[in-house]
Amino acid sequence: MDLEKYMLPCLSKTLFGIECLGCGFQRGFLLLLQGNFVAAFKMYPAIYTTVLFLAIVGLNFIDKRNNYQKYIIGIAIINGLFMIVGYFYKHF
Repeated sequence: MDLEKYMLPCLSKTLFGIECLGCGFQRGFLLLLQGNFVAAFKMYPAIYTTVLFLAIVGLNFIDKRNNYQKYIIGIAIINGLFMIVGYFYKHF
């Protein structure tokens, strides 16, 4: 099954021709699910921190007894740094 035809286009790239910090996440995630870990990192260098961030946010919704706010803020900062560094890694 060709999942790429179901992927959402990047609004920033479509309207302005400039990739955003999240460009490549969908394809990187698909590569990650297929087991191509190195290719996923090359497609979107922040893939692992983004998946970790989404997992912690999901855990926060599921487990109401514990407060994950400190973890969410910490991994969000780390993820943001990885996104910025990855953007420059891919384009410069």
